[in-house]
Amino acid sequence: MKKYDVIVIGGGHAGIESAMACRKIGVDTLLITFEKEKIGYMSCNPAIGGVGKGQIVKEIDALGGEMAKATDATGIQFRILNSSKGPAVWSTRAQVDRKKYNEYMKNLIELNVEILEGEVTDLIIENNSVKGVEVNNQEIIYSRCVILAPGTFLNGVIHIGLDSFPAGRIEEKKVSIKLSEKLKQLGFEILRFKTGTCARLDGNTIDFSVLTPQYGDEPPKPFSFSTEKLEIKQLPCYITYTNEKTHKIIKENLDRSPLFTGKIIGTGVRYCPSIEDKVVKFPHHSRHHIFLEPEGKEADVYYPNGISTSLPIDVQDEFIHTIKGLENVKILRYGYGIEHNVVNPLQIYPTLETKLIGNLFLAGQINGTTGYEEAAGQGLIAGINACLKIKNKQPLILDRTTSYIGVLIDDLTTKGTNEPYRMFTSRVEYRLMIREDNADIRLREIGYKIGLLSKEEWEKTKEKIEQINKIKNYLKNRKIKIEGKTIPLFEYIRRPNIKISDYIDLKEFNKNAIFTAEVEIKYAPYIERNLKEIEEFKNLEKIKIPPTLDYKKIPGLSLEIIEKLNSFKPLNLGQASRIAGITPSAISILMVYLKKYPV
Repeated sequence: MKKYDVIVIGGGHAGIESAMACRKIGVDTLLITFEKEKIGYMSCNPAIGGVGKGQIVKEIDALGGEMAKATDATGIQFRILNSSKGPAVWSTRAQVDRKKYNEYMKNLIELNVEILEGEVTDLIIENNSVKGVEVNNQEIIYSRCVILAPGTFLNGVIHIGLDSFPAGRIEEKKVSIKLSEKLKQLGFEILRFKTGTCARLDGNTIDFSVLTPQYGDEPPKPFSFSTEKLEIKQLPCYITYTNEKTHKIIKENLDRSPLFTGKIIGTGVRYCPSIEDKVVKFPHHSRHHIFLEPEGKEADVYYPNGISTSLPIDVQDEFIHTIKGLENVKILRYGYGIEHNVVNPLQIYPTLETKLIGNLFLAGQINGTTGYEEAAGQGLIAGINACLKIKNKQPLILDRTTSYIGVLIDDLTTKGTNEPYRMFTSRVEYRLMIREDNADIRLREIGYKIGLLSKEEWEKTKEKIEQINKIKNYLKNRKIKIEGKTIPLFEYIRRPNIKISDYIDLKEFNKNAIFTAEVEIKYAPYIERNLKEIEEFKNLEKIKIPPTLDYKKIPGLSLEIIEKLNSFKPLNLGQASRIAGITPSAISILMVYLKKYPV
């Protein structure tokens, strides 16, 4: 029987990035999914990116992942969010053609990775290490590593009103129950989370004449660093609102809501609540935003972002038709809530390998996250680290100073989460340093050395770095006389409304290099302060903690601290310092001990 290097379970955004990373690195990979036609399917809104999420997509691309390229190939509207604020929080968001994105990803996997349709019903474990999987209760397939990326299919249950049934998506009634039971048997702590989605509307029956259009940026800016230019006709989104009549209908039917009757026990997404949640929690709001997002150029289907719901069908019918522009709309599919199982992410290392079972990696919603982008970022890291382990190489651990992906994984593995985790720029301490525009500078060399990026792509980034340095040096060496003083142009350009383009011939430089150089010049004092903070952070991260360290032998640590450290098994002093309940005095004790007895 054939043995694979890596088996990836799940064909969603995490599974795609894992499988493609493994194939690019050159290990023999099998992807197992319920239905290959649904590889890369978007269960929720037809969009990639957003605040905090756009940065993740840029980082996936910089490392050599696929999501940004797929978005550029299938996008129908591109916008930079937060553009009125500082560049540290600029985030790209794109509407994509749902069908074409699905086709793009399915074709990509079919061309590169062996696919098996089926259900993984068991994990083969020997000596606390995974050795393969059982498929459809009968076939045993062996492998050196297994990556679990089941999304909402891990014991998923769909709720529409007080009706419920097992499913991972409304169109797919299959669900991984035995795999969930196996994880529990192995000692994993299983949590229950809830997410949801909106109805789908027939665009031919929407009255767009009374709605406010929202257009994309012109010209559209590509997501991928490899895309030179986008030449597309962008489609607008449209803005409408709920109203007091909408809210009245929802309030009158809360006794039929699975959320408010206790039928749904899973914790929901705090930052993306259902419309019934909004109406109850924010009674002082007379209306709520709805963004009507097109699902494709030829689909004539719209996603009403903002009214996710699990209310009964007749209630959805009633309240949707009270909304301006939707009075006569035809509902093509109703919204629903979905509960699914999650493994407590405190039980995984920053490599995304589990602490309980060797060579078993978890990625995506199984780790407690929500969102395509968060899943894809984890999938990429899990795939990379599975391959590096097979090749007996050092793992890739991105820390909080290098990337949003590093913050995401560090948050999950040191703090855990008691609700679906969603990325925001506010979670990132060094966001001025880890912006969208410099993701290639931060991460492309890593992707190149691992084997995910071509030499040509890395050379392109090196040229950008050289141009940035050339611009800075030029401006440092040129003087300007202002208000009786002679100062370097480098300092003068920090002033508001002063641009590099006024003093440099743009034809000599790449526009992306000019933009990054300008940001770094204008924010130079703040960046310098950040660099000092990062140096302090790095000093703690450099002090390694052996996984076999017996904390009971360290004098001065309380029993509570010892229990926490033994449970978390931090890899370094920095990670230990971020564990909830670990005091500064405990870190000082550890630091003294580790300096006396270094790894």
